[in-house]
Amino acid sequence: MKNVLCLLLMSFFFMNCSSQVEVKSISTKELKELLSKEKIQLMDVRTPKEIKEGAIATATFSNYFDTNFKEKASKILDKSKPVYLYCRSGNRSEKASKILQENGYEVYNVLGGYNKWKQEN
Repeated sequence: MKNVLCLLLMSFFFMNCSSQVEVKSISTKELKELLSKEKIQLMDVRTPKEIKEGAIATATFSNYFDTNFKEKASKILDKSKPVYLYCRSGNRSEKASKILQENGYEVYNVLGGYNKWKQEN
């Protein structure tokens, strides 16, 4: 009986680990190169206060902290094209990436976020 219970618990653990969404990433240097070549879906998920301090010119905006973030972002984005997300440092945009991926978007998180972008540009 102990073996069966142990096996069930281990199975549950491994199923939960494998169901996590892996987020694709892109560096700010790669983003700059992409922006110079083509028009991409770039979304800033920072707060309005943070955006007033500066943003990447072609970005659209949807505050990750809004209760209806997913709905607002979905109104702006085209599911048939990749989406590139950034925030201040890359943490919020990674969380936002998971939300959008679970809803059928191909998403790339910009590593280092706007802080890294500002340092390099």
